[in-house]
This record gives sequence, structure tokens and C-alpha cells, in this order.
Amino acid sequence: MEIKELQAHAKNIRKNILREIFVAQSGHPGGSLGATDILTELFFEVMDINETNVNGIDRDRFVLSKGHTSPLLYAILVEKGLLADEQLDTFRKIDSKLQGHPNMNYVPGVDMSTGSLGQGFAVADGMALANRLNGNSHRVYCLIGDGESQEGEIWETAMSAAHYKNDHLCAIIDVNGLQIDGRTSDVMNPNPLDEKFKAFGWHVIDVDGHDFKQLRAAFKEASETKGQPTAIIAKTIKGKGVSFMEDQAGWHGKAPNLEQYEQAIQELEAQ
Repeated sequence: MEIKELQAHAKNIRKNILREIFVAQSGHPGGSLGATDILTELFFEVMDINETNVNGIDRDRFVLSKGHTSPLLYAILVEKGLLADEQLDTFRKIDSKLQGHPNMNYVPGVDMSTGSLGQGFAVADGMALANRLNGNSHRVYCLIGDGESQEGEIWETAMSAAHYKNDHLCAIIDVNGLQIDGRTSDVMNPNPLDEKFKAFGWHVIDVDGHDFKQLRAAFKEASETKGQPTAIIAKTIKGKGVSFMEDQAGWHGKAPNLEQYEQAIQELEAQ
């Protein structure tokens, strides 16, 4: 796929993220916008998920361990044609399938119910191990936040995956340097994440999380790495694409008003 095609998909996805959160007047725009390019590359070039296999086990899997960024996952599924567009307007509403944290029982393409930080990564490790034991060559990808990496379960999983040489697993750590309470370095410094994953026995790749060429190369390298899991350390900008949201902790979990929403959409259209 041409880079310009991926960029067009990413623009649509960002617009739908904002639409979901604006209509609901609730949700997490910052991390969702920041990780959009990562998931665009993953769902449109790397994973083999489509309408024919979405409900089966014979495909790659994705776990959104940072489950509060569900607006991104729902927008991705709409862009892939796996979720009806009109459902986005039900986000976080009573009786909606699109809950604030994704529920695998309601939405095809959601491979794990997540929200309690750290747990999604552990489940992804188990899913990847099960694939290996069952002779299923498909891979499991898991998106983790750098704030989430403050959880102890992250490092228990990192130790387990390396010990069992779980090369069916690829973790993407979304490093935007912010969490709900401010800078990750001030709240509970998780850095250096690349050196920590290396010390745990992982193959580590550092990338710009907004550069599709780097992401493409990183996922290819991950698929070719044998005998150890891969961690892609992706540097991103929280709130990417919307000037007043970029690198602002205050937009971690806040909905825009009408004026802000319209400005954000205009900025994305102009890019």
C-alpha cells in the first residue's frame, strides 16, 4: 500500500475518533490519536484480519492492552469494514456494544476485553503461546502504553515471554511520555524502556511511531525474528494531528466542546 493511502486511512480514523468522543462527550482522545499510525500500519499492511476470517482463529490477533483508547480500535474496525459506521455514534451509551473499554463478547475484531492496565499484555502472551502449541503460525500483536508499563504485570509477562522464547508475540510500546497525571518521568519513570526489554531477553526495535516506513520495516523485522519475542518501542505524540491536543496531558481523557471539535476536524482536513 502506498504511504499516501495509509495517511488517508489514518486521517479518516482520527476524524472518527474525535466524532465518537464528541458525540459521547466522554472518552480518551490523546492516546487514541497518538497511536493511530501504529494501528493503521498494523491493520492495513501487517495483520491478515478481514471480513471472511474475523470470527475465526486462523488469523493474526490484536490485543489493545491500553483499553481506554478504544475509540481508536473502533475507528480502525470501521475503516476496515468490520464494524458499521453508524455504531460509532453509540460509543459509551447505555446498551451500546461500543463500551468505553472494548468487550470481545460484543464486537467482532476485538480479540480481548481490556481496561485493567497490564492484563492485556499477559493475555496476549498466553494467546501467542497457545498458537505455538497448536501449530498455528499466526502472530499476536499487543499495544501497551508507556504509562501502563509502570504496572508490575507488564514485567512478569516480559519475563515469561522471553523465558518461553515466545516469538509469536510482538509488543508495541506507545511511548508518548504522558499519562493522566502528567509526565511519565515525573509520576513513575519507566525509562529506559528499550534497555529494560533487552535486559529481559526481548528483541527490541526503536521507531518513530508516526513514520509508516519505519513501522513497516519494524513489523517485518519482528516477523523474521525467531527464538525471542519482539518489542517495538514507538515514540509518538499524544493527541497527534490536533494542535491544541498535542503533547498535552489534559487531553488524556477529556471530550472536546463543539468549537474545539470543529477546529480539530478542520485541522485534520487540512493535513
